[in-house]
Amino acid sequence: MFFIFGLRTKVDRSGVVQQVCRHCGNHAAQVITRRSTKFTLFFIPLIPVRTRYAQQCTFCGAQYEISKSDAERLPVG
Repeated sequence: MFFIFGLRTKVDRSGVVQQVCRHCGNHAAQVITRRSTKFTLFFIPLIPVRTRYAQQCTFCGAQYEISKSDAERLPVG
């Protein structure tokens, strides 16, 4: 008998926000993404291991992590 297990990461686009980029300083669209990693058993996601939120500038491409409270607070449109 054998078990097939591992981790699977799913990336969801939460929305787009118009803000000034921390890296380049331009007022551009910022894409908010949520990455959730789950433990899988026989390719079925069971237990959430980690959830991270990121913000990426569409002008310069810089990406940086943001907290969950910041991601929920942003006016996504």
